[in-house]
Amino acid sequence: MRVHRLVWLLGSIACAAPAATPAQVRPGIEVLLSDSVHLVQGKRLGLLSNHTGIDRQGRRDADVLLANGQRLTALFSPEHGFRGTEERPALPDALASATGPPIYSLYGGSRAAARAFPEPLFADIAFCGYASEASYGAASYLILRPDGNVLVDSPRFAAILVERIAALGGVRTMVLTHQDDVADHAKFHARFGCERVIHRADMRGDTRACERIIDGDTELAPDLRLIHVPGHTRGSIALLHGDVLFTGDHLWATNDQTGLEAGRDVCWYSWSEQRASIARLAGYSFTHVLPGHGRRFTAPNADSMRAAVLRAAA
Repeated sequence: MRVHRLVWLLGSIACAAPAATPAQVRPGIEVLLSDSVHLVQGKRLGLLSNHTGIDRQGRRDADVLLANGQRLTALFSPEHGFRGTEERPALPDALASATGPPIYSLYGGSRAAARAFPEPLFADIAFCGYASEASYGAASYLILRPDGNVLVDSPRFAAILVERIAALGGVRTMVLTHQDDVADHAKFHARFGCERVIHRADMRGDTRACERIIDGDTELAPDLRLIHVPGHTRGSIALLHGDVLFTGDHLWATNDQTGLEAGRDVCWYSWSEQRASIARLAGYSFTHVLPGHGRRFTAPNADSMRAAVLRAAA
């Protein structure tokens, strides 16, 4: 009897409850252009999409971006093509229209998009792409040098990337900024015979086999200086090359890219030491910050960068 009364009571409450207001779902393209357009303004954009990528008016995401004045330079199509109508096992590349951006198929075609990495950033620095899940999606970079290339942290050991790196001269030195972003370091060492460098405090598992273990600030070459920056991890290091500082997970740009910041919630060793380590960086001259996670940052000059560093350390 009690069970029947309980069921009747719950049913009465459900019937009496006012109808919920339907949620207003905003398509991602509208969220981007209304809330976060500053993140893409003036940049070269690539879009991975198909026929389901539309706004509330049914306009394709690509058309919306172009109408908004964004620099959409490449489209990438998934399994059934950009328009969702293809059933072929190997899709060729194409054009969105006679004057539109190229469409690179991720399921066949010329593999031009896959061969775009390492992507040049500066005269002698390229972004590797091919982030590895083992490094939590961290970015890695290739420094092209006459005395031997340097790989900063480990990308995924993807055959097409390895082939491209080999064509650029291979890898002589591999700098592992900290224990989290080592990914496929052993495979790169086996392929290129590179010397792997890591701080002693961050040696874990197979990184104990690294060829060069450092205990503090170290000059690898006149243009390659390692700076011990404990905080995120005890053995975190940054690499200074010319006017570029590779920071690992130590420091990155704010979301609006007007300054620098670090994350207390992802500090695994000591937040007080991390702030002190950031402040120390003000003693070095550089204008670019290339992080493992987070956004890149460029200052107009070394003084502006120094001010940004000190603000981040405060």
